[in-house]
Amino acid sequence: MTGSAAIDGTPIFSQLDLVLTPHSWTCLLGASGVGKSTVLRLFAGLAEGITFNGSLSKPGCVAMMAQQDLLMPWLSVMDNVLLGASLRGERADKPRARDRLEQVGLADHADKLPAALSGGQRQRVALARTLMEDRAVVLLDEPFSALDALTRAQMQELTAELLAGRTVLLVTHDPNEAARLGQTILIMTPTGLVDIAAPTSPIPRDIHAADVLRAQADLFDHLRRPT
Repeated sequence: MTGSAAIDGTPIFSQLDLVLTPHSWTCLLGASGVGKSTVLRLFAGLAEGITFNGSLSKPGCVAMMAQQDLLMPWLSVMDNVLLGASLRGERADKPRARDRLEQVGLADHADKLPAALSGGQRQRVALARTLMEDRAVVLLDEPFSALDALTRAQMQELTAELLAGRTVLLVTHDPNEAARLGQTILIMTPTGLVDIAAPTSPIPRDIHAADVLRAQADLFDHLRRPT
């Protein structure tokens, strides 16, 4: 993606140059309002209301997981995982959906409604639904920010494991999350992208690892600088 975007005539970003590394996690940080979610919407093909001038190479069909789990409260866990197929009018592949629920540790909860689940369990259902789409490119929009610290760390580890080998773009406000998961780490500013050196160890990285703590501190320092 190279170009500028505006919403209702208000500039959001200009001359942004962002390329996703295949089969790798790219973490995108930045102040609120700088345009991170707009980038996700453009990659996802959800550009209604956005005026974009430039070159956008869409990564084909993508899967997207948002900050809110967006589960349908009247549908069972199983039916929420199958929601994409239902909306497209496709045959429900329940055996595959059970496999996805097994992957996220919720096979025994398939018949429950979302209200019966904890916040972490609901996010795991959302992850199972994302995996059900089986896309090579996955967009994550602060998917763990509403969780407590322990559950967030567990979800980071589970998601890194289950999305191994895919091209992932994670928008986050959390420097520690970026340091644990990012193989490319970028800070989005009004004047462009700042590339932050990421640890070279495999993801998900140990929260206490020295290279994670160094990257986290570096990110804090850059985020605190005036733009």
